[in-house]
Amino acid sequence: MNTLNGKVAIVTGASSGIGRATAKLFAHEGARIVVVARRRAELDALVAEIEATGGEATAVAGDVKDETTAAAAVDAATGRYGGLDIAFNNAGIIGDMAPVSDVSLAGWRETLEINLTSAFLGAKHQVPALIARGGGSLIFTSTFVGYTVGMPGMAAYAASKAGVIGLTKVLAAELGAKGIRANAVLPGGTDTPMSITNAPGATADVLAFVEGLHALKRMARPEEIAQSVLHLASDASSFVTGAAFLVDGGVSICRT
Repeated sequence: MNTLNGKVAIVTGASSGIGRATAKLFAHEGARIVVVARRRAELDALVAEIEATGGEATAVAGDVKDETTAAAAVDAATGRYGGLDIAFNNAGIIGDMAPVSDVSLAGWRETLEINLTSAFLGAKHQVPALIARGGGSLIFTSTFVGYTVGMPGMAAYAASKAGVIGLTKVLAAELGAKGIRANAVLPGGTDTPMSITNAPGATADVLAFVEGLHALKRMARPEEIAQSVLHLASDASSFVTGAAFLVDGGVSICRT
């Protein structure tokens, strides 16, 4: 029996990386999926891939900074599939990488809007649908940066993702009695298009440095992070809420 049979899930930031891998895994495990991102072509390709393997998915193209996108995703879940059980609010950016004195106000605001405000907007619209379903799982993508490690040049990213952890804990406290669990997954370095190891001009030395920060001496594959998200989405984590769940390959504890 598949882990998520009969469940309906929203996945944001689904056009690539961790979001895409998670949407495919959720569908493989029996969930019907609403995938959300800005890029319509990539979403349509993902939906086609899920449907080709016997899954069900629908795409909502929009900017997660806009409340209309959050509302449209929930409307798609409830209108097409009858409800909502799981929401993975994953969309995010690294944003401006510079010393604090060199970060523009516009860059700061954009990073917080995409990483933190979008998580709030998602939850705002997802929670009533989860309550109507009798409970469910809210999951957010945060990071070890700003939680266990301070990394120079990443002030906006760290602040926004630390805010996601704070939001997660409040939601867990507010909604536990209603049967809703809220958790954040904190990946380590992951081989996605957003990774600094895949940035223009990144060299083999950059990859070796990032890999060396981890106790496992490698980066994660998106599919590995997706497995941890599946754990938080499923009944296997039925007594887990309010957690900042490190899935970081030991980067938080490594000093070698």
